[in-house]
Amino acid sequence: MSRRGTKTSEKRFAAYLEGLASVIDHADRKAPLRDYCVGLIACGGRKSVEPMAAVTAPERTAAQHQSLLHFVGSGAWSDEKVLGKVREMVLPAIERQGPIEAWIIDDTGFPKQGRHSVGVARQYCGQLGKQDNCQVAVSLSIANHHASLPVAYRLYLPKEWTEDRDRRRKVGIPAEVGFRTKPEIALGQLRWACASGLPRGVVLMDAGYGNNSDLRTEITALGLTYVAGLLSSRHRSLAAEAMVGPRPSTETDAPQPSASAGRRQGARDRPAGQSLAHHHLAARNES
Repeated sequence: MSRRGTKTSEKRFAAYLEGLASVIDHADRKAPLRDYCVGLIACGGRKSVEPMAAVTAPERTAAQHQSLLHFVGSGAWSDEKVLGKVREMVLPAIERQGPIEAWIIDDTGFPKQGRHSVGVARQYCGQLGKQDNCQVAVSLSIANHHASLPVAYRLYLPKEWTEDRDRRRKVGIPAEVGFRTKPEIALGQLRWACASGLPRGVVLMDAGYGNNSDLRTEITALGLTYVAGLLSSRHRSLAAEAMVGPRPSTETDAPQPSASAGRRQGARDRPAGQSLAHHHLAARNES
């Protein structure tokens, strides 16, 4: 990159940070916010505060480590406000490349070694492709062919966490936060997106969500169309267990939706994993 290009990028990054700083309430959070964002970009591999502290303040790593821990873990800023500001700044740039075409429901697993991180449990982890110790977050992203943008993000809390008063107290889980399945979290995000007036697109979801008939019905009730991956009957019990733990098979049986409910796509007919969204967008582009 040329010197002029570097300066332009630095100015854009500084302006982006100024926008984020405007919604975190206190001026003394501006410096750790900048350091945290720089650390996310500069550090390869695992994005934890230890390497971030070493990169952003090599001469005072221990103090920087504590500063970043406090900012992430104890700072009383609102993640909803931050996501809202990101959407305000980034969505216009995405839409300049074309209208929003898809709303993508997904979840992301974060492998963990211990048992103290909020929501950590032995559950399916997409990064590893198997059941393992991890945290899982459910997200809603809006997308076109140019880019995608997460607009809602919620940590999934297994029942073993929501029903354990001691663990809840130690990590500060609010009393009003109870157990919700991943499809229930996703539905809440979709309802919020509709109420917020976000530019609409086709809802895309893999079989972990597409097999849930209640979710499909509610998506249709919101006036949205969808493309959903579905598992065959012999695989459904495994999908249900990955979503919410073992449960009666009747909850995972997915009745055939009507034609107005959306377009179904069988597991054998779609590319694996995350390519469902890309496959649908490509098909729309070719038509």
